[in-house]
Amino acid sequence: MEHYFYKKVVKARNKKADINLSTIYYFSLFSQINKIQPAIPNHFPIFETLKQNLLKRFFLILLLFPMVVFSQSEYAKGEQFFKRGEYEKAKEIFLAIYQKKPKDLGVIEYLGDIDGHAKKWDGAFGYYEKLVELKPSEANYHYKYGGALAMKAKESSKFKALGMIDDVEDAFKKAIELNPKHIEARWALVELYLQLPGIIGGSERKAQKYADELMVLSTVDGYLSKGHIAEYFKRYKEAEKYYKKAVETGGSKTTYKKLADLYKNKMKQPEKAKAVLDEYTEKSKT
Repeated sequence: MEHYFYKKVVKARNKKADINLSTIYYFSLFSQINKIQPAIPNHFPIFETLKQNLLKRFFLILLLFPMVVFSQSEYAKGEQFFKRGEYEKAKEIFLAIYQKKPKDLGVIEYLGDIDGHAKKWDGAFGYYEKLVELKPSEANYHYKYGGALAMKAKESSKFKALGMIDDVEDAFKKAIELNPKHIEARWALVELYLQLPGIIGGSERKAQKYADELMVLSTVDGYLSKGHIAEYFKRYKEAEKYYKKAVETGGSKTTYKKLADLYKNKMKQPEKAKAVLDEYTEKSKT
């Protein structure tokens, strides 16, 4: 289920250029006032007041600039650790930034993603919940919130999980409402409706509805989702048909792997699985 419920989105931010421009702006404006002030009769007091205000702003920017640059360099360092899979090192850096900037969306999202990689679903859920509170208009935050809650429910008692299902479903649907082209949220709903018992809302009909929507947005995802549904219900010949169409349409490693796994693990045809993987290997050489 994790494949469908978890996907990282990196959003880097950089404001260094804005700070540089502000510094240049105030310095230039201050210089211009110095040039024109002698030409004004009686040296109007307003110029002195303006100069003092500009000087205050200028020195404030100079004071804050090293702090901002330090924060940006630490953020970049945390990103590099994350990309290399050194999650504990990345977490240490992002936690330090978080203490100073508790509403930084990028930092909060990284902390949630790090806990997600470690399967610490309580922690991930807490960070994603804060993202939803801070920016409820961002579809991906609702998707991640729903995903973490789904994984948390999976590891909880059946009674406790029952109380979470509606929130999980609502979160994925909200992601689609905010971003009608959100593919991952539809995959999540397909999986959710397959995994849920019928008595609490699971059904193939509901899963097929979102598979149909995937077909409109991405033909490959549509074939893969329909193949996945057929495979789940052990209709292996039907699943084979859809996975073959996915290979023909997309030709990605994922499509070949899904077909090969079906042959090897479900249809017990290892020779066909090998032929599929060999075909992909040859194709990737060209």
